Amino acid sequence: MNVPLLDLKAQYETIRNEIDAAVKEVFESQYFILGPKVKEFEEQVAEYVGAGYAIGCASGTDALLLALMAIDIQPGDEVITSPYTFFATGGSIARLGAKIVFCDIKPDTYNMNPSLLEHLITDRTKAIIPVHLFGLMAEMDKINAIAAKKNIPVIEDAAQAIGSSSPFGKAGVAGTIGCFSFFPSKNLGAAGDGGMVTTNNENLAEKLRILRVHGSKPKYYHHVVGINSRLDALQAAILQVKLRYLDAWSEERRENALTYNRLFSDLTDADMVTTPVIPEGYGHIFNQYVIRVKNRDDLKDYLKDKGIGSEIYYPVPLHLQDCFKELGCKKGDMPESEKAADTTLALPVYPELTDEMQKYVVETIRTFYRET
Repeated sequence: MNVPLLDLKAQYETIRNEIDAAVKEVFESQYFILGPKVKEFEEQVAEYVGAGYAIGCASGTDALLLALMAIDIQPGDEVITSPYTFFATGGSIARLGAKIVFCDIKPDTYNMNPSLLEHLITDRTKAIIPVHLFGLMAEMDKINAIAAKKNIPVIEDAAQAIGSSSPFGKAGVAGTIGCFSFFPSKNLGAAGDGGMVTTNNENLAEKLRILRVHGSKPKYYHHVVGINSRLDALQAAILQVKLRYLDAWSEERRENALTYNRLFSDLTDADMVTTPVIPEGYGHIFNQYVIRVKNRDDLKDYLKDKGIGSEIYYPVPLHLQDCFKELGCKKGDMPESEKAADTTLALPVYPELTDEMQKYVVETIRTFYRET
């Protein structure tokens, strides 16, 4: 049996007619950059996450960059974030000349550990970026409480978490600014790159709109230096179609995750596999289903030989990346992030996954541990 990590063709087949019609409508309009389709989609996302404003941009990376620019991050400022995340989180901070300050993660959720946060704050701390990793929101109540003491903005890296929720609000509205990615592998994925910034602050929303078009308002009049980062109409039209299915797709991912948890019960009891947690009151959307395992690299190779896709998110935490060596971090500084990088593996969890596929994945892993 072949079980890919993600099967976007299977998703497309279920909505082919709607996607094709949406794309055709954009081509017939010949309105490709911003315009009415993007505005409609922005309004729909704002309503979906409960934000006052949503501003489309070219990617999730640009969403982070624009958010930092909107709160006026300058060279030498400090921004606290997780070392266990996709590179864009740290890269966006570095691109503005700010200093990245890393806060290690909790071992059960892989999200920023609030108990380590407060002592990292200095007079130079100008923002905190918690990451809602794998589709599970960080503990925003605790993070916000710490940030509020110093009036520090909180930017949510919600790239993997559209639709996820907590007892303290949905992803994208639990901080000062929320940042989303529509990379094709996301629960809400475009046919290419795309991103969105959300906020309840009208002044920030207006600044974000200006920054995404080279800092101009009106056209050709520039009072700030911005960037070129616009969500195009084709992507907005495709995403409008998919947004209608998002909650159902995320629910199917949750059901698949619970099925895995049940099927893995004997391996978890034997301490071979650790399955994801869902804290009480949190709505996990499982952009990835990530397990901790023994002999991770050997298991990954074994699964590949058996036709099963898997992925390591992420093999090298940011504090150990060569491009950030000037920060002076060393192995051992972020022990939980390093352990996660060495022991975690993502398995297929997409909505179209069948029961037979999941049973095959789990039985293959069970066989691996019987043979090793």
